[in-house]
Amino acid sequence: MLEEEEEDERGFPRLSDARLDLQQFAQRSGQIQHRISFEQLRVVACGWALSVSVSPAAPNYRQQWHHTVSGLLAEIIPGPIPGVKAPVRPGLGAKRRPRNFPEGLDRNYVVCLFTEREKERRGLGSALLNVGEVEKPADPAAKQPPQTEAAGTCGCNKSCNCTKDLLPAMDGDTKTMTFLQEVVDILLAYIVESFDRDTKVIDFHYPNELLQMNNWELQEEPATLDDILISCRATLKYAIKTAHPRYFNQLSTGLDMVGLAADWLTSTANTNMFTYEVAPVFVLLEYVSLKKMREIIGWPDGRGDGIFSPGGAISNMYAMLLARFKMFPEVKEKGMSSVPRLVAFTSEHSHFSIKKGAAALGIGTESVICIKADESGKMIPADLERRILEAKQKGFVPFFVSATAGTTVYGAFDPLIAISDICKKYNIWMHVDGAWGGSLLMSRRHRWKLDGVERANSVTWNPHKMMSVPLQCSALLVREEGLMQNCNQMHACYLFQQDKHYDLSYDTGDKALQCGRHVDIFKLWLMWRAKGTIGFEAQIDKCLELSEYLYNKIKDREGYEMVFDGKPQHTNVCFWYLPPGIRYMEDKEERKKHLHKVAPVIKARMMEYGTTMVSYQPQGDKVNFFRMVISNPAATFEDIDFLIEEIERLGQDL
Repeated sequence: MLEEEEEDERGFPRLSDARLDLQQFAQRSGQIQHRISFEQLRVVACGWALSVSVSPAAPNYRQQWHHTVSGLLAEIIPGPIPGVKAPVRPGLGAKRRPRNFPEGLDRNYVVCLFTEREKERRGLGSALLNVGEVEKPADPAAKQPPQTEAAGTCGCNKSCNCTKDLLPAMDGDTKTMTFLQEVVDILLAYIVESFDRDTKVIDFHYPNELLQMNNWELQEEPATLDDILISCRATLKYAIKTAHPRYFNQLSTGLDMVGLAADWLTSTANTNMFTYEVAPVFVLLEYVSLKKMREIIGWPDGRGDGIFSPGGAISNMYAMLLARFKMFPEVKEKGMSSVPRLVAFTSEHSHFSIKKGAAALGIGTESVICIKADESGKMIPADLERRILEAKQKGFVPFFVSATAGTTVYGAFDPLIAISDICKKYNIWMHVDGAWGGSLLMSRRHRWKLDGVERANSVTWNPHKMMSVPLQCSALLVREEGLMQNCNQMHACYLFQQDKHYDLSYDTGDKALQCGRHVDIFKLWLMWRAKGTIGFEAQIDKCLELSEYLYNKIKDREGYEMVFDGKPQHTNVCFWYLPPGIRYMEDKEERKKHLHKVAPVIKARMMEYGTTMVSYQPQGDKVNFFRMVISNPAATFEDIDFLIEEIERLGQDL
């Protein structure tokens, strides 16, 4: 029922702010069409710009769809309205209703309509079309009202809708809140969809297709806020749903709501971690959290040092940098020409960042000696000692050993106690790359796998992996206090003045390689407050339980072969799937050749169907195999069952 009635020359309602029943409005306005899209409620019409807020008129149904459309209000119920002849255009028509759409609400809507003038007053956009739709260009011959720059407008010769309307513009608070609320609505809808097992993990398109489907180019002129919202929707539409319970592709999966909130807060604060004066709370939280992590490692009273870095690769490079400085402090000023030929040692299964760090520091990849690993991927200590002695006999100086706690592919834990004995014997810096496996220190059931970690000189630990802290969150922990400062400080007087009125030890920027350093700590700290250590422990234990469940289900199942014998050490489960066509091949080389192609094809089909994602790779002389990893707290036993069935479905014909 209209609160305010008036008709234009075409007989359409002219409304400033009216509420009406959809069916009554449809009977009045005539030209009605309808369309419901799988991804979101889509409104399609023509001729009159209206803002539409649609919500089922049911007290217990909260989900809403907010749209601004260019054109006459479309029918949005999945069926024609009695007595109204709806024009049919190609491509239009009712589609399936949105997920979780309750029965019995087909015709039960309340619709709010706003004219252009009312939209401008409320800070609403002029046209918020769905991804993939474009607004019809205006007729250049049509008469346009004169453009005048009034107070409070931006002068961009468009409807006042660009970012100059937002804060810090004068009186920009209302439009800013409206715009950000629209963004939050988009994000919340995406979050809910990401946890829905009926949605795709990925809406895959090849790069050239994706480039052509949307306009990603940067323009000289500012876009409208509506265009910005379209870009937000498009970005998320084609993004990988890493929070999806069936996304197993990487070591970092899942989405924690408290961590997400902390990330939003961090971006809102928008500060730098280099001094206490610009980041007082965040600097203190980093101090508290690093101390707690050192205590968990086992260093007395949590003493030592550390820093949060842009990822495990950088943390590992920090460790190598410190090891070199510890042995040859003159290298800081005089460079590599002042030191003998240095060599580092790491497992053949270690992360590639060890060699990258050596390359970046001028040590060279040829100076990284790879130590043999056993069948399960663990470094062999006897081979480490043999290679150290060989290097010394050649006149090289061993300065760094990187042991791995949780290798990337096998999830193996190197024998830290034996390695630490060797490092102590030859006076070599021992680093533990626990980027993947370090979080097991939080679990009383599994921390034994890192026995000996307390003897390390440095440890990399990535909470953004097994602890599901939003990316990025990586810590380097160092046993010797003050070493990082001495190694990296440059005494920049415009940042690190020595006559400040507070304790200068909280100005952490001079011990980092970076000047600008992102606030990564708040996500971890707030999640730790929300979960407690026992919450992280339960989460980690659950993921390891799921990996053991997968291993037990496939180890003796027809069509599967394990890459190595024994239970997984971490959540990595490595296996081959053998389709029926190659299970009984007698020619081993031919079988191996065919098997190498299986995992890539199944992975491609996974992505095209969007049902799940699992990584694959070769290792040494082993052909491509699946590497299943579980770090998503949302995953369940049913998701593991689904994965097995999906691999078999997608690979049955190979």
